[in-house]
Amino acid sequence: MPFPIWFHLLATAMVVGGILLAVGVAIDVIRKPQHMGVMNVVWPATALFGTVAIVFAYLRFGRRASERAIAERETNEKPGMPFAVMVGKGALHCGSGCMIGDLVAEWLAFLVPGIALALGWQTIFSHKMYAVWILDFIFAFFLGIVFQYFAIVPMRKLSPFEGIKASLKADTFSLISWQVGMYGAMGVLQLLVFPSAFGHRAEVDSFEFWFAMQIAMICGFATSYPVNWWLIKQGIKEKM
Repeated sequence: MPFPIWFHLLATAMVVGGILLAVGVAIDVIRKPQHMGVMNVVWPATALFGTVAIVFAYLRFGRRASERAIAERETNEKPGMPFAVMVGKGALHCGSGCMIGDLVAEWLAFLVPGIALALGWQTIFSHKMYAVWILDFIFAFFLGIVFQYFAIVPMRKLSPFEGIKASLKADTFSLISWQVGMYGAMGVLQLLVFPSAFGHRAEVDSFEFWFAMQIAMICGFATSYPVNWWLIKQGIKEKM
């Protein structure tokens, strides 16, 4: 049973809009690379779910801050950058790995259902979604550590081994807190809201599913923000 046309159009507009804005940001960072290289991936990836808000943040606190840092040869502190914004950028840094990881994992499990079966679907979990969440976490965690590694190592001039340790310390709690918000929102939408309002859940190959994922990612940002605040205050995670 299809979703109502109004909801389908809304979901399509949001998802396609996110893709177009992400492509626009990607083109811009190619033309004007970020001072911190990993942010060249973070901004386009997070625009997929943050859409207009991320584009605004990128233009205000990404591109301009990077231009100032390059001009003044700064390597750590961003002149005039509010702490709350640095925390937000730190959370988005984590969220980019989650977004890309979930994107890959969801499509992989959809195209190869045997992966979900191997992760416990129909044996441990009655819902395929729970098994796929394990795959989501694996991909998101790996990418999150990689992104954190390439942020921390150049700043602290660490060896590869020390860089991996620092990355695990900085990103583990941040990523878990993000996934808690994301999983919680997807669970509410897929198990409660969609069945109650429309009579069924959204499938991965639908705009409605990815619209729900956009909402879930925003919830992930909300749950990870206070954790990133603490991590940065404690010096565990770098200011961005």
